[in-house]
Amino acid sequence: MATTPQTPHARPGPGKSGPQIPARPGRVARWRIGRVVALSLAVGILAAVLLAAAPFVRARESEITGAVLCGFALGWAMLAILSVRFTDQPQRWAFVPAVFMGTGGLLLVVFGSPVDGVLSWLWPPALLALVIWMFFQVRRHLHGRSRGWLIYPVLAILALASIGGGYQTLGAAADARAFPAPGQLIDVGGYRLHLNCTGSGSPTVVLQPGAGEMSSNHGWIATAIANDTRVCVSDRAGRGWSESADNAQDATQIAADLHTLLHRGNVPGPYVLAGHSFGGLYVLTFAARYPDEVAGMVLMDSTDRAATDTPGAAAAPGSYDALGRISALISTTARLGLGRVYAPLEVGTLPARSRDEVRANIASPANLRSTLDEYIQANRSMQEAASLRDFGSKPLVVLTAGVGNSSRHQDAQNTLAGLSTNSVHQTVDWASHEALVADQAGAAVTTQAILDVVSSVRSGGPLAR
Repeated sequence: MATTPQTPHARPGPGKSGPQIPARPGRVARWRIGRVVALSLAVGILAAVLLAAAPFVRARESEITGAVLCGFALGWAMLAILSVRFTDQPQRWAFVPAVFMGTGGLLLVVFGSPVDGVLSWLWPPALLALVIWMFFQVRRHLHGRSRGWLIYPVLAILALASIGGGYQTLGAAADARAFPAPGQLIDVGGYRLHLNCTGSGSPTVVLQPGAGEMSSNHGWIATAIANDTRVCVSDRAGRGWSESADNAQDATQIAADLHTLLHRGNVPGPYVLAGHSFGGLYVLTFAARYPDEVAGMVLMDSTDRAATDTPGAAAAPGSYDALGRISALISTTARLGLGRVYAPLEVGTLPARSRDEVRANIASPANLRSTLDEYIQANRSMQEAASLRDFGSKPLVVLTAGVGNSSRHQDAQNTLAGLSTNSVHQTVDWASHEALVADQAGAAVTTQAILDVVSSVRSGGPLAR
């Protein structure tokens, strides 16, 4: 009895009217390749989120980045395995990005920042080469709508990430060469902070920048004050030239770090403290904790304090820090050069050198992470700043920006002025919050207020009104 030879079912080629490509003999497609691709990519994203949230991964930017890469690696491995096992379009090439991302991710999770500097140079060109290779593998082995709707967009994102990562790495290296630290790095207990002192005379003025800002944001002010007395500016952890810190950077910790920094930097007190915005919270807390080391104070549109000085319990060391993980995850975007794109839009009219230093700071992942953490600690810092209830008769100037002011903020500023019997509250009607330090005219008003306090400390007399 004659039999008719069985011909394997054909599947469509790359195009709608393209040639029919015979299926592999003996392979039965139980799953559609499109569903496998979608499922694998979704699992990779989910795994990245879960691993970043896993308690065994420390809430550090480099290690959270590594956890995300491991999650993505799982998705690519799943695509390779499922496509080989359950479809007639095996995508064995997907093992390569799985190994690439998995290896890099594990190195970051296990070793953290020590390998970060090396990988930052290696991964952008390696990823771009991998994306080009993957593109040709996809064209050869993957047929169907999932190629154009899912895989190609992912490859485009990876290519942009590699270009942005290279841009960030080269830019950071150029910034490091162009802007060496003008001061000294001093260990304050496990991490080093940057301190830069200029000028001579007593009392020493200590400047504290606002939220997300660094020492160079006081470029106008520090230069002018140095003509009259000694002035010191510092960078908080993760800013400017300072190293990052693992501990919570609330007002109490920042004040303690500043106290250690000044003493180890051989800067004797008593000091005239001057804080802008969030910096006002930190100098208020410093004055409450170390009253004998503060001779006077200037608050430049300081952030409002809380109504009470009873902050909630701080997270215990080693406890789960959900907000810290979110902060670290968001800060990974700076690795892709996004901060470097945004930086030129900032800074206003600072002196050219200070402006460029601030822009370099804005572009760094460490600055983004420390800024996010600063806002996470904001409520606690506002409560800690409220612990200063009485500044006695020490000279105190409160400067308030008139632009964008509100009655509630004005009342809070009046309350600050009431801390001392020797105080002046000046509202600068034409100045915005940032103009008090970044604009030359606004910085001149701030400089004069600081010098007025210095003169009052030197003479022992009241402030000029």
